[in-house]
Amino acid sequence: MTSATPALSSLAAPEPETSAFAEISQETLALTRRLFVQLARRPSTLVAGVLQPLIWLVLFGALFANAPAGMLPGGMSYGRFLGAGVIVFTAFSAALNAGLPVMFDREFGFLNRLLVAPLRSRSSIVLASVLYITSLSLVQSLAIMVTAAALGYGWPGAAGLVLVLATLLLLTVAVTALSLGLAFALPGHIELIAVIFVANLPLLFASTALAPISFMPAWLGWLAALNPLTFAIEPIRAAYNGSFRLTDVVLTAPYGSLSAATCLGILAALALLLFLAIRPLLDRKLT
Repeated sequence: MTSATPALSSLAAPEPETSAFAEISQETLALTRRLFVQLARRPSTLVAGVLQPLIWLVLFGALFANAPAGMLPGGMSYGRFLGAGVIVFTAFSAALNAGLPVMFDREFGFLNRLLVAPLRSRSSIVLASVLYITSLSLVQSLAIMVTAAALGYGWPGAAGLVLVLATLLLLTVAVTALSLGLAFALPGHIELIAVIFVANLPLLFASTALAPISFMPAWLGWLAALNPLTFAIEPIRAAYNGSFRLTDVVLTAPYGSLSAATCLGILAALALLLFLAIRPLLDRKLT
């Protein structure tokens, strides 16, 4: 009888680990559901996130519809060229706002309630924000893609759609990490909104969303070639051009040529570095 007891104990050992994973998953999903309930009660965030880039797509596409021949690579229409930039800008804008719900929770005291709640892991607070913003960004970007297709700007094939979604996912995760870090580092939502407004449009114009690097002055071309948005825009633009391979060159920068795989690798490395950078801050604020 005594010899059988250790054996039974060893068989039951994995149960706490399984229980911990299940509890963390349940906490994350519950917190994510709370964010979606807030969105359902105030859908203006979703509507504005789709409406603004949609206006850009329609107005800029019409404004530069008669752009000089040879201005754009491959002789593509400006609407198709612009489409990739607007798709990326939609996901970027949504991810840049990821810190606002956390900031409001801080100011209204709800975050303090979460910190004293018997959570299995406080990482679920961050994971819920990442899951919510990633889902919201992809939904908004897909809405822009459908609108662009309706306007005659094309639709990527099955493989191209996978590349588009993978690129948007990497960019969204990276920018969400940055926004969450700002939400815990800045004193209030006024400062966070100011940073968002200051960063939003300059990063858009200093990328290849609206014009190719060859059309820019040298100093702006360098900025665009180092802009993370450009590393997301160019693979998506290649996906819209038809057949492609990850080894194909999609970006001709002043410092060299980059393939789609290299751009995705840069975005993945950026996401990892940003999460590692904000990890000490999150550990301090969530303990």
